[in-house]
Amino acid sequence: MSSVFDFSPLYRSSIGFDRIFGALETASRLNTAGNWPPYDIVKTSADDYRITMAVAGFSQDELTITQEPNLLIVSGKKAGQDNGHYLHHGIAERVFQRRFELADHVKIVAANLENGMLTVDLKRELPEEMKPRRIKIGSGTTSTRGEAPQIESDKRAA
Repeated sequence: MSSVFDFSPLYRSSIGFDRIFGALETASRLNTAGNWPPYDIVKTSADDYRITMAVAGFSQDELTITQEPNLLIVSGKKAGQDNGHYLHHGIAERVFQRRFELADHVKIVAANLENGMLTVDLKRELPEEMKPRRIKIGSGTTSTRGEAPQIESDKRAA
């Protein structure tokens, strides 16, 4: 059973959330038939994530990891054809492409392939201007000369 959600009422009362609504609409239309290769997504800390994919039989040269704005694409393609005569061929060596929607400011930190497991580490890094900051409260008099309000950053020395 498939459900389609209509987010148009939310557009009337929210500003700047159109990307989130677009991602939700895309997720509701995704075809779940392509479930190979299997993968895990783990939140390792408040701003760190790890994607682990089982890509047995693929080498580093046969895997491609691409980061586009708000999108991570992991794809694999076997380099050569094995012309052996198989009595049973159960190891999947098919071409694949996995797409992961990334939130704003999520970057790839590292990617490793070990024992058939591809691990991609990601980190959310908020720019300084997006972090919480303390606003200085002035006295009862207001400035009419067009001076900019004084804003203090909440930075602390390590």
